[in-house]
Amino acid sequence: MSIKIENLTYIYMPKTPFEKKAIDDVSIEIKQGEFVALIGHTGSGKSTLIQHINGLLKPTSGTILVDDIDITKKKMKLTNIRKKVGLVFQYPEYQLFEETIEKDISFGPRNLGLDNDEINRRVQRAMKIVGLGYEEYKDKSPFEISGGQKRRVAIAGVVAMEPKVLILDEPTAGLDPKGRDDILNKIVELYKANNMTIILVSHSMEDVAKVANRVLVMDKGKCILDGTPEKVFREIDTLESVGLAVPQVTYLIRELRNKGFDLSQDIFTIEKAKQELFKILKKD
Repeated sequence: MSIKIENLTYIYMPKTPFEKKAIDDVSIEIKQGEFVALIGHTGSGKSTLIQHINGLLKPTSGTILVDDIDITKKKMKLTNIRKKVGLVFQYPEYQLFEETIEKDISFGPRNLGLDNDEINRRVQRAMKIVGLGYEEYKDKSPFEISGGQKRRVAIAGVVAMEPKVLILDEPTAGLDPKGRDDILNKIVELYKANNMTIILVSHSMEDVAKVANRVLVMDKGKCILDGTPEKVFREIDTLESVGLAVPQVTYLIRELRNKGFDLSQDIFTIEKAKQELFKILKKD
């Protein structure tokens, strides 16, 4: 289930005084099973880009192939594509609307025309994946639970559609540290258990370093860096020039290296830093 974006350009409000080129001749290929982080400063084109992948936006020019199907063709029916490509918007809990958690999560599968047994199976599976016990939560109102739990319900509603590609736009935004870690861990578990393709939009370099195996950097509508976290986070000057940074622990490691400590430059997580520092302590 590959995604091929070829020479994609998108212009908001063309031929008006408010014309803005949000995506500028971008070409990217994302392969099945990749965990891709999409980063960039506000206004860089991240959200516009992901809304093209399941056809919410139509490009001004260029093509997008999802599973070798050109979804940019005129009169293309996108129902089947949207079954395969799930999109979780930023602050998805604001889109909850049903009386109970079970009804909210079942809304998508029910609209696929599935029978009740299949809908129930999908709801229970999705709730298990996001860490919500079915019997404990199914009859609760989605408006009477914590912010982190609401986020889980919203993600479960998309997971219940059983997409092959899951796109998450800032899924940890606004959560406290525990809620952020819980959501991130559930996303990683989902990725590992289902061989999904995941595209994560994030402003948190720490989150990106923990989970992604590929990072795309957007700036002014263009993809300016594309590679592994190790490759991308070495480009500190480039990232800082577009208003981004590297994980905080990386700055610490750089200072320690400057003071003569024999440490790898490819340290982007606290866990990796601990391992490297323990090695030095053992040598001493």
